[in-house]
Amino acid sequence: MTAEQYLAARLRRALAEDPRTTELGVRVTVRGDNVLLSGDVACAERRDELEAVIHEVAPELTVLDDVRVVPAGEPGGREELR
Repeated sequence: MTAEQYLAARLRRALAEDPRTTELGVRVTVRGDNVLLSGDVACAERRDELEAVIHEVAPELTVLDDVRVVPAGEPGGREELR
Protein backbone atom coordinates (compact mmCIF):
# COMPACT_ATOMS: atom_id res chain seq x y z
CA MET A 1 0.00 0.00 0.00
CA THR A 2 1.09 3.53 -0.69
CA ALA A 3 1.07 6.38 1.82
CA GLU A 4 -2.03 7.82 0.08
CA GLN A 5 -3.88 4.51 0.44
CA TYR A 6 -3.02 4.32 4.15
CA LEU A 7 -4.22 7.89 4.66
CA ALA A 8 -7.46 7.20 2.76
CA ALA A 9 -8.07 4.12 4.95
CA ARG A 10 -7.43 6.21 8.09
CA LEU A 11 -9.91 8.85 6.89
CA ARG A 12 -12.56 6.23 6.01
CA ARG A 13 -12.17 4.78 9.49
CA ALA A 14 -12.52 8.23 11.07
CA LEU A 15 -15.76 8.83 9.13
CA ALA A 16 -17.10 5.43 10.17
CA GLU A 17 -16.23 5.81 13.85
CA ASP A 18 -17.04 9.48 14.48
CA PRO A 19 -20.49 9.77 16.14
CA ARG A 20 -21.34 12.79 13.98
CA THR A 21 -21.00 10.82 10.77
CA THR A 22 -20.91 7.02 11.31
CA GLU A 23 -20.63 6.91 7.53
CA LEU A 24 -19.65 3.80 5.61
CA GLY A 25 -21.02 4.66 2.17
CA VAL A 26 -18.80 7.61 1.28
CA ARG A 27 -15.76 6.94 -0.89
CA VAL A 28 -12.48 8.59 0.15
CA THR A 29 -9.68 9.06 -2.39
CA VAL A 30 -6.41 10.82 -1.58
CA ARG A 31 -4.32 12.36 -4.36
CA GLY A 32 -1.38 14.43 -3.20
CA ASP A 33 -2.69 17.22 -0.95
CA ASN A 34 -6.33 16.62 -1.91
CA VAL A 35 -8.96 14.27 -0.57
CA LEU A 36 -12.02 13.55 -2.73
CA LEU A 37 -15.23 12.57 -0.95
CA SER A 38 -17.93 11.03 -3.13
CA GLY A 39 -21.18 9.19 -2.58
CA ASP A 40 -24.66 9.94 -1.24
CA VAL A 41 -25.86 11.16 2.15
CA ALA A 42 -29.36 11.89 3.49
CA CYS A 43 -28.92 15.60 4.36
CA ALA A 44 -26.68 18.64 3.87
CA GLU A 45 -25.73 18.63 7.57
CA ARG A 46 -24.22 15.15 7.19
CA ARG A 47 -22.20 16.33 4.19
CA ASP A 48 -20.87 19.28 6.24
CA GLU A 49 -20.00 16.95 9.13
CA LEU A 50 -18.01 14.71 6.78
CA GLU A 51 -15.84 17.67 5.80
CA ALA A 52 -15.45 18.71 9.44
CA VAL A 53 -14.19 15.26 10.45
CA ILE A 54 -11.70 15.20 7.55
CA HIS A 55 -10.40 18.67 8.49
CA GLU A 56 -9.91 17.55 12.10
CA VAL A 57 -8.06 14.35 11.17
CA ALA A 58 -6.01 15.78 8.29
CA PRO A 59 -6.05 19.60 8.37
CA GLU A 60 -3.27 19.76 5.77
CA LEU A 61 -5.52 18.32 3.06
CA THR A 62 -7.87 20.19 0.75
CA VAL A 63 -11.31 18.55 0.68
CA LEU A 64 -12.94 18.17 -2.72
CA ASP A 65 -16.57 17.42 -1.98
CA ASP A 66 -18.53 15.43 -4.56
CA VAL A 67 -21.05 14.11 -2.02
CA ARG A 68 -24.68 14.31 -3.16
CA VAL A 69 -27.59 14.91 -0.84
CA VAL A 70 -30.29 12.34 -1.55
CA PRO A 71 -33.14 12.71 0.93
CA ALA A 72 -34.31 9.43 2.37
CA GLY A 73 -38.03 9.47 2.90
CA GLU A 74 -41.15 7.44 2.51
CA PRO A 75 -41.69 5.94 -0.93
CA GLY A 76 -43.88 8.11 -3.09
CA GLY A 77 -46.02 5.43 -4.69
CA ARG A 78 -46.77 1.77 -4.89
CA GLU A 79 -44.12 -0.70 -5.83
CA GLU A 80 -45.30 -3.53 -8.02
CA LEU A 81 -43.51 -6.84 -7.76
CA ARG A 82 -43.71 -9.25 -10.66
